[in-house]
Amino acid sequence: MIENNRRFHRMLTDGVDVEVRDEDEYGGVRHDKVWLLDLDDLENNDWLVVNQFTVIEDRLSAGGDAQAGRNRRPDVVVFVNGLPLGVIELKNPADEKATIRHAFNQLQTYKTDIPGLFIYNELLVISDGLEARGGTLTSGWDRFMPWRTIDGKEIAPRGSVELEVLLKGVFDKRRFLDLVLNFVVFDDDGATIAKKAAAYHQFHAVNKAVECTLSACGIDAEPGMLYARFPKQDEHNPFEVRKPGVVYGLGTEHFGGRRIGVIWHTQGSGKSLLMAFFAGKVIRHPDMENPTLLMITDRNDLDDQLFGTFSSCRDLLRQTPVQAENREHLKELLQVPAGGVIFTTIQKFLPDAKGRQYPELSARRNIVVIADEAHRSQYDFIDGFARHLHDALPNASFIGFTGTPIERDDRSTPAVFGDYIDKYDILRAVEDRATVPIFYEGRLAKIDLREEEKPKIDPEFEEITEGEEESDKQKLRTKWAALEAMVGAEKRVALVAEDFVNHFEGRLSAMEGKAMVVCMSRRICVDMYNAIAKLRPDWHSDDDDKGMLKIVMSGSASDRAEWQPHIRSKLEETGHFNSFG
Repeated sequence: MIENNRRFHRMLTDGVDVEVRDEDEYGGVRHDKVWLLDLDDLENNDWLVVNQFTVIEDRLSAGGDAQAGRNRRPDVVVFVNGLPLGVIELKNPADEKATIRHAFNQLQTYKTDIPGLFIYNELLVISDGLEARGGTLTSGWDRFMPWRTIDGKEIAPRGSVELEVLLKGVFDKRRFLDLVLNFVVFDDDGATIAKKAAAYHQFHAVNKAVECTLSACGIDAEPGMLYARFPKQDEHNPFEVRKPGVVYGLGTEHFGGRRIGVIWHTQGSGKSLLMAFFAGKVIRHPDMENPTLLMITDRNDLDDQLFGTFSSCRDLLRQTPVQAENREHLKELLQVPAGGVIFTTIQKFLPDAKGRQYPELSARRNIVVIADEAHRSQYDFIDGFARHLHDALPNASFIGFTGTPIERDDRSTPAVFGDYIDKYDILRAVEDRATVPIFYEGRLAKIDLREEEKPKIDPEFEEITEGEEESDKQKLRTKWAALEAMVGAEKRVALVAEDFVNHFEGRLSAMEGKAMVVCMSRRICVDMYNAIAKLRPDWHSDDDDKGMLKIVMSGSASDRAEWQPHIRSKLEETGHFNSFG
């Protein structure tokens, strides 16, 4: 079903290829494309909502004989041009036994009994009249999320009638088609396909960011333009730390200023997917004229992680992202005349000789630099790598994405990227159940450090290793190694392991859950694993599919023998992370 749904979605975005026979004497055949939706004149589409829509789907028996199917009636089906793009299942709020969870279960039954209806589905909605959630064909119960705004400007308070907000916020004709066409991806890891749609905070943040991008690039385009005919493949805030938003567009200081702004969406709320949605819309905006997108991170592991997300969204991007292997490769990639989604770490923007200016690589104005975790000091515009990046791409525009708020005394981030475009803080994320609440409990295992040893811990480690890739930095950690040895001392590791086991088992006696232990180094990870396994041998298993204790860490064949059982392939690492994370 999901594969057929994916093919249909491609028809919505790409159109349907048809053959048309010419009515001339030769009777030739020409190829043309039929678009299923009219985006220029929305009223030219046929909009229809049907209550209690009956579906009877015949089936074939094991012997191939036709059998009468089940008679199912979804509460509401939303049709656009005869295509059932939305299904809404409602439960009576007066019936205390009819909950929103029952509505979700009802949809699962429909998918089994009348799967033909869902080949064309783009959005599923469940509600008990008060609460309301939206999801996709593959969304589990935990991924059906609320939609808390109508126009993206005001957030509906908790306790309001969620169904009304969702219906007005999603099923406005323009917003609905924008969501369906520009904010849906299929995440295919080779084993399963997950259909994902943007949450309300992602949807509105991306659209604001696109308009800010056009403004920063000096492009006077129609606000809110609805576009989604894809080209061919490859062609709120708990701390008031900044002014609330950026004024942008023609006639403002923002226009043509090359600083797009910053989007702060709290950790765990889908920032990587948000960035992919933004990239997809910017790439396809006709006035951007096939831009080049440069994705910047400050660590190799983040680069790989974000690259993986974008690679799985190549249907949305309409091109395959490329990862810069080294500085020379990066220079080659940035000299393309148009297009391209390039991934690199900020450290690659370092001149060949210290003190020299980085050479200009492209003077094009439709280059957009997208920085992950843009609050970090590595993006310092005056003394850091951002200066070299600006020298290389003097007319590029900059946008930053971050999971944490910009600090009050941080001057570099606004100087490089501009002011906030959109905020989605931890309070709203917890309210929306996009993330779980975090509770801090102090559990201190002191390090026995003599006073005369303290100055030996180098406070300038990051400074003296500036310009080095993460792998090279490992070679320079000799002054830091003493601290790692004390943190990972056998006595201290055993103490922490015992405290962890007692604490975790105490929690499990009251509720289900998982635990994550983050260690300072791979050596400490292995020692901590062994210490916990010594206390609870039944938690360990040599079989990757068994046991309740695993390590997720990188490594290679040249690492210590006692580390090798814990070193796995990238795919295996991801599987364990998804299982335990």
